[in-house]
Parts: sequence; C-alpha cells; structure tokens
Amino acid sequence: MRAYHVPPAGDMIKLDAMENPYAWPEALKQAWHEKLDAIAINRYPDPAALQLKDRLRELMAIPDDISIMLGNGSDELIQILAVALAQPGRHYLAPEPGFVMYRRITETLNVGYCGVPLTQPDFALDRAAMLAAIARYQPALIFLAWPNNPTGNLFDKGAVLDVIKHAPGLVVIDEAYHAFSGQSLMLHIGEFENLLVMRTFSKSGLAGIRLGYLLGQASVLEELEKIRLPYNINSLTQATAAFILGHAHVLEEQYRRIRAGRESLFAGLSHMQGIQVWPSAANFILFRTRTGTADEIFTGLKQRGILIKNLHGSHPLLENCLRVTIGTEEENQSFLEALKQLL
Repeated sequence: MRAYHVPPAGDMIKLDAMENPYAWPEALKQAWHEKLDAIAINRYPDPAALQLKDRLRELMAIPDDISIMLGNGSDELIQILAVALAQPGRHYLAPEPGFVMYRRITETLNVGYCGVPLTQPDFALDRAAMLAAIARYQPALIFLAWPNNPTGNLFDKGAVLDVIKHAPGLVVIDEAYHAFSGQSLMLHIGEFENLLVMRTFSKSGLAGIRLGYLLGQASVLEELEKIRLPYNINSLTQATAAFILGHAHVLEEQYRRIRAGRESLFAGLSHMQGIQVWPSAANFILFRTRTGTADEIFTGLKQRGILIKNLHGSHPLLENCLRVTIGTEEENQSFLEALKQLL
C-alpha cells in the first residue's frame, strides 16, 4: 500500500476536493468566535454529543425512531463499520468506480473486497451484476454512494432498493452530496434493519471540522457504538456544527449558488469540442478529454494556477477522465477559460 496522497494546493484555485468554496459572513464568524471562546478546552467533550444530535434531528427532520452516530468525518464511520464486521473469509462490496476509501479501508483488514463495474457509458448501477455478486460473495457490508463519487450521478432508486432487499448484511447509502441532489433514502430506514444512511458536513462548508453522521435502527447502531472511540468528536467540532445548524439559511444559500454554478459549468463544458461531460447531482463534474491526455490537461491547468482531480489510471472506466469541483462564479470561469486555452 501507499499512504493516501493529498497534493498541496499552495495559492492555486483549489477545485480538486469537493469543498464548499464560500466562507461565512463576517458577522456570523464573529458570533462563532464568541461561541468557541466559551468552551472549557481543558475538559473532555460531551462523549454523546447530545446537543449536536438534537440540532441534527431537528434540522434534518430525522424521525425519533432513527438513531444517530457521529464520526470524525465519514472516513471514521466507514472504518468503524469495516472493523466491526471484519472476519476472515468475509467480503465487502461496492460498485466501481466509487469512493476510494471503501476499498482502501477494507484492504487494511483481513477481508475480501469485490468491486462491481458500473455500466458504460453512463456509469449506471448494473443491477444484474450487483445481485449476482451478492449471491456469490454474500457480502457482510455493501457501500453505495448516492450520488456516486467520482461520477456524480444518482443510481436508479429501484435498483438501489433491490440491492438492500437482497443483501445478507448491512448496506450503507453514502449521501455525502445530499445537499446538492435533494434525494435521500433516510425514510426507508424503518423498512430495512440492514439499511444505514451516512452523511458528512465536509461538502457543506465545514470540511475543516471533520464531522460525519450515520443513521440507522437502534439495534444496529448500538452494536457499532461498542467500538467507537470515546470522545471522538472534539468540543470545537461539536460547538461549531451546532452553531451553524442554528444558521442553516446561510448554508442553504451557499448550496443554491453551488447548484447554479454546477449548471453553468456543465453548460460551458458541454459546448467545448474535445470534451465529454456527464450530468451531476453533486458539487463536482466528471469529464473526459478527447483532445490530448488527462495528464496533459491536469498539468496544463496546474501551470495556469488551477488544481483539479486527475482520475486517469484510477479505474479502467475513467480513462482520460478528470473531476472538477464547483467553485465560485469567478473560479469556475477561470477554469473554463484555462481549459479552453489548453484544448
């Protein structure tokens, strides 16, 4: 294995990591600073994060019969799930190309991993192939990103529900981009004990505080809580998340701007010769270059002060593909102009 590499951005326009590009208004920042100033930093944080969970339940309209578990980003929740179910001879499963951490975390354990290819050219969930893999490997754990990363599309809901119905183990619906898709399977949790829904604050403008949450039936989350490390959500993260949830309108306005930027950026890419672009329900867009290679485009953009994600070589279906995060209006325009010059 190799350590997960995060390229330094320096002073480049950073469009590689699906971050929210918008900062908070100054008055809101000042109120947040005052909230943090009152924290007793010499004391351990609330181990159950009860205030934050209450805010989450209220804002996200989470029913009382659905339990909540918090993680230090979605990555920790994925790790908790993978560790909890790890036994020799077991398998985990996910469609690919998908979020790299599903496979990466599984590979650190003595567990097999099955990646089921998406269809070409639209990156749809291959229902028949998924059900065949479930029948063959009897996976203890299935990950489904909805919308998918790095392709940006929402899989057919009926196909996703079929996977949940046929799965012998847990199915995690990763809704990291639900703020931009407007879609969720949360209300199906009551129908399926094996269904878990996972979300993160990282794409919502709080990537720096590292906070994710997992929703599911109490019978499942009570078991996972047994291996969650105590005090895994620090006091500053708890206070920051609870604070901004009290000002959710600020985030909602940022989501609206990002969705508008997504449509504008998609239109700009669609009109470029030598580019194949896929519609997205997330805060990023996947595209393929047919003029030159992805490596040349990636390097050329870096030389022009713009950092995006080069996906070439990460999966056979992503040949000469790159992924660009939706930035501010000015950042999006700078990216389009630089790409046009390169093409």
